[in-house]
Amino acid sequence: MSNPLTIAKFGGTSVANYAAMQNCARIVAGNPGTRIVVVSAAAGITNHLVDLAHKAMTQDQISEVCQAITDIEYRILNELKDKDSVESKLNDLLDEVKKLAFHEEILHRNDLKDNLLSMGERMSSLMFSAVLAEQNVTTMNFDVRKVLRTDSEFGCAAPQLEAIRENAQALLKPEIDNAIVVTQGFVGADDEGRTTTLGRGGSDFTAALLAEAIDADVCEIWTDVTGVYTTDPRITAAAHPLPELSFEEAAEMATFGAKVLHPATMEPAVRKDIKVFVGSSKEPEKGGTWIVKDCENEPPFRALTRRKEQVMVTVKTPKMMYAQGFLQQVFGIIAKHKLSVDLVTTSEISVSFTLDNPANSVAQRLNRETIADLETICDVKVEHGFDLVTVVGNHMQTSKGVSSRIFAAVSDFNLRMICFGANPHNISFLVNESDSTEIVTILHKELFE
Repeated sequence: MSNPLTIAKFGGTSVANYAAMQNCARIVAGNPGTRIVVVSAAAGITNHLVDLAHKAMTQDQISEVCQAITDIEYRILNELKDKDSVESKLNDLLDEVKKLAFHEEILHRNDLKDNLLSMGERMSSLMFSAVLAEQNVTTMNFDVRKVLRTDSEFGCAAPQLEAIRENAQALLKPEIDNAIVVTQGFVGADDEGRTTTLGRGGSDFTAALLAEAIDADVCEIWTDVTGVYTTDPRITAAAHPLPELSFEEAAEMATFGAKVLHPATMEPAVRKDIKVFVGSSKEPEKGGTWIVKDCENEPPFRALTRRKEQVMVTVKTPKMMYAQGFLQQVFGIIAKHKLSVDLVTTSEISVSFTLDNPANSVAQRLNRETIADLETICDVKVEHGFDLVTVVGNHMQTSKGVSSRIFAAVSDFNLRMICFGANPHNISFLVNESDSTEIVTILHKELFE
């Protein structure tokens, strides 16, 4: 194939309805190199499924949510030119949603939750295959669970890279010569064939994993914004898209809250040097952001991110004075619960660190368990109501005046923790959530306008 082998991923707003799906189908049909399409659930569906999986509801309430899901899917179905070929398959999937939603153990079993949460993507890929076929291209709706092998950590499963590559080369690669393969993001299966999910936003990760497994050249992430911006355009209207980013910058941005990118997406791209493109499916003609190994331009300040819902944990023991092994114990407990810590500061007798704490997440559950364990060895203080603000750039710890410009801009605010120097690509600080919008706006003005 002379065209670069491309995987295109479309997010929830890009496949929200029939007209949006048509835009995506045109993008796919217009690029001969695109052979695999990964789709998210249609916008709104995942939120309904999360409610069914996590909230205690009456039978009537469950029926209402199931009906809302059916309405969204049927609005797409009713606009298809050949709906007859799709309707019975869609109804089978909707029946499965109801069966799982009414299951008496849905609130208590993570395997059932994952099965239910996978349904949005499974319906979406069925519909998108049909819309794409209307563009006179041969398509195939492929069950990603045949290829995407994970462990059995339901809700946030870890991919098994060797098995994924083996499966993709044997089952997926032969299909792309004859058809454009449409498959599901976010979903996998463990060794026993049980459905797992990769955690919220995992569709980008799926696309990158499949790109790595079939040796693709490009991974396109199509969303509702024209690329990666200098900061979230909802915070300040002065934010603007970036033409290029390095893998390192993009990884920092994703880790610290840039919603356009899933943090894990960069890992497969870096391992195999796969170019990543981020653009808007609504306005593909406007271009977007290319994420590459080496950028032509490496400025000290590239972007600003904010990650909400942070928790600050301070562990303290009078015995810590000159005590060997206390830090090892603390981080041993954190590691046991598979949590990642962003900011850490230490003093003579205490250690403070931040944890990500989105509601209804696996992290929130693990945080509770971790804190209970820590309380067995020391005093623990937990404080809520923080956001993490990060300035992303290059050579930050060796460039003169970088930190002074940032701190001068935010001198009127209370910064609870600061992390700088460990990484040339970022400087992060913890701020009160009530201040974070203003802080980002002020910093953006100082550094980018």
